[in-house]
Amino acid sequence: MKTIYDVQQFLKRFGTIIYVGDRIADLELMEAEVRELYSSQLIETKDFQMAMLLLRQQIQIEKEKRR
Repeated sequence: MKTIYDVQQFLKRFGTIIYVGDRIADLELMEAEVRELYSSQLIETKDFQMAMLLLRQQIQIEKEKRR
């Protein structure tokens, strides 16, 4: 995974499509879903870590844009 699009495609493999219309809300919901998949032991640690890193970076970028 290298982009948010990759995270979206990764989540789609588990039947999860997230679109609320608010970019930050979308990213936060994706983060929650990745956490849930990891706690349910459905994804590997490396996938969890990479997805969380990408999501957190993008959330920070989006929050800075709104300032």
